[in-house]
Amino acid sequence: MSEAVITVHNLRVAYKETLVLEDINLEIQKGKIYSIIGPNGCGKTTLLRAMSRNLKPDKGKVLLDKQNIFKIRTKLVAQKMAVLGQNNTAMSDVTVRTLVHYGRFSYKKWWEGQGEDNDIVEWALEKTGMTELQNRKINTLSGGERQRAWLAMAVAQKPEVLLLDEPTTYLDISHQLEIMELVTRLNREENITIVMVLHDMNHAARFSDELIVLKDKNIYKKGDPWQVIKDGVLEDVFRVEADIMTDSETRKPVFFAKKVVKS
Repeated sequence: MSEAVITVHNLRVAYKETLVLEDINLEIQKGKIYSIIGPNGCGKTTLLRAMSRNLKPDKGKVLLDKQNIFKIRTKLVAQKMAVLGQNNTAMSDVTVRTLVHYGRFSYKKWWEGQGEDNDIVEWALEKTGMTELQNRKINTLSGGERQRAWLAMAVAQKPEVLLLDEPTTYLDISHQLEIMELVTRLNREENITIVMVLHDMNHAARFSDELIVLKDKNIYKKGDPWQVIKDGVLEDVFRVEADIMTDSETRKPVFFAKKVVKS
């Protein structure tokens, strides 16, 4: 078993009087792709925000490389972890290259030039297929191109872990696949650990090493896609009956919902 890069202990999160997550215990192992799935309102984004220290829990702790993430300096966290939310609308009037340079902020010292940073920015642009678009402003790009630009900025941080909140939201089918394939390459080629919140169950099953299923404020099940999909989760969590097949390329499960299961 590989080493845990993120560990969540007894996590509890509430918004005012509303309890969202309770007694969450979780290990994210280095080098894997994880997808957090579950019904609307089950706390998927809340869990991701707590793991990224954008939301402080009421109880429990999150460890990043065995250190309490809320006690690590912000710049050090940014060097280990990159985070992309659902709506990346800030800095839309800058060029792609300028945006990607922001990914180097946590490494900068005021007296240093941009020599090494420029090399890493070039690498990040190439890795995400954005080299030819680097001088375009963000607000002139398509949805898929914008998402790749933001991923380039995240990659420029040279993180160990990349947290993504619904990275394919608002994209058409071809751009969804483009982003999911890019995320997979970043994992396989750069050994970046990926944790995503995904709405599309088939994308989650196809592109993930493990699925984390949330229900009733806790982790309902965690495991490889076949273990999760075939174990009654579709009925118990999503209230649907489905035909489950094997993807001929990935050998992962793919399903087709047939009907709603009444409570």
